[in-house]
Amino acid sequence: MSQLMSNGRLGREAHDETSNLSHTELAPLDVNGDPRRHADSDRNTQSGYNGATTPDREEIPSASTKPHRYPFESQSEDTFPEGGLRAWLVVLGSFSGMLASFGLMNTVGTFQAYLSTHQLVNESPSAVGWIFGIYIFLAFGCGLQIGPIFDRKGPRWLVVGGTVCLVVSMIGVSQSTRFWHFILTFSILGGVGTSLIFTPAVGAIAHFFSRRRGAATGLAATGGSFGGIIFPLALQALFPKVGFAWSVRILALIFLILLIIANLLIRTRLPPKVGSNVWPDFRIFGDVTFALTTAGVFFIEWGLFVPLSFISSYALANGVDEAFSYQLLAILNASSVFGRVVPGYVADRLGRFNTMIMAVALCLISTLGIWLNIGGNVAGLCAFAVLFGFGSGSNISLTPVCVGQLCDPEVFGRWYGTMYTIVSIGCLTGIPIAGEILARNEGDFWGLIVFTGLSYAAGLMCFTTARILKVGWKLTAVY
Repeated sequence: MSQLMSNGRLGREAHDETSNLSHTELAPLDVNGDPRRHADSDRNTQSGYNGATTPDREEIPSASTKPHRYPFESQSEDTFPEGGLRAWLVVLGSFSGMLASFGLMNTVGTFQAYLSTHQLVNESPSAVGWIFGIYIFLAFGCGLQIGPIFDRKGPRWLVVGGTVCLVVSMIGVSQSTRFWHFILTFSILGGVGTSLIFTPAVGAIAHFFSRRRGAATGLAATGGSFGGIIFPLALQALFPKVGFAWSVRILALIFLILLIIANLLIRTRLPPKVGSNVWPDFRIFGDVTFALTTAGVFFIEWGLFVPLSFISSYALANGVDEAFSYQLLAILNASSVFGRVVPGYVADRLGRFNTMIMAVALCLISTLGIWLNIGGNVAGLCAFAVLFGFGSGSNISLTPVCVGQLCDPEVFGRWYGTMYTIVSIGCLTGIPIAGEILARNEGDFWGLIVFTGLSYAAGLMCFTTARILKVGWKLTAVY
């Protein structure tokens, strides 16, 4: 009898253990296998917020004990192709789209220098600066709405609309003669067209790459650098031969060819996130790391376009040969080709934020250590163009992968677009502020250069603080 009772107790205990195990198995698991976290992830599904700043929701793995894993990779790492024909064709399409859109953005210095001495010679530097400030503001600011639409609807009609806007913009610029003409054609139409193209071009890559996203994005972003080399040199050669109008029309034809390729190749792979919509969501700024990253990019972009817009004018004002003054912008953009490719590979190994911090520091050092002191020294101008071009190219190509590290790829467009809505305010005001500083200093560029340096210093502080919040003061931590 005692043996039977003992066996009965053992049977009940086994049944209880099996029942407990069954309940555990039925409970939905999060990516770390903890059923208690499932409710939290459900509440954040719509915005894509992954609780990256809450310590009990995410554990930062030690680089010394296991391979580094980015937040979204643990959820869907195996679903990313990380290569293959389709993925690399998307990169090619993004390259072609950025060659046109970012190529135009990297050519604003040539337009600024030409218009200031021809059609708009009677306008102040600050007034001319507003043309390009509004253009850059819209190029980035429209991402607030374009990003969520991309996440929900895909890239096709966005890129088609951008193609129409950008080509028509250049045709309109070729006919413009007055300040308000350029505001309508270059600033508004060109800015909206640029945003419609580059937001899907960047976002599509996140659908195909995770571990190699930095390298893939860097390769695509070199399109903007190549455009910044080719277009200024082409315009410099064409202006005296065929005039301003036909030079810009030729540019419009080149854009049309490049954007046809982008329309054919840019595609997405992942379905829209459940419950997502086409409206922006500012709740994502509740992620402190994302908020600091946004502030860092704001300050970087505040200073970035000042050298791009004024480097040729600076050289001309300091007695440098006119031809070489225009070529400086091409040298800067040539260096940024390497600045977009090399740091992308480095970032995938040493950490995206780590690499961004080094790139921002390089821009700060080259601005205050070289540009502030060189005057008309040709060798010094070349050194600044090479170093700043490399560092600033890294700033542009690493921003998307830093954002992608903080969110799921299905909502990347929303996060990236929302970030650049804030950043675009810096883009809007940076060039006009620099132009006003230049006017108040009676043509002396030192104040403009200090403004650029201080902007980069503030950006460096924000990115460094974001990194410290995530991994602490450990210099060897991969993040």
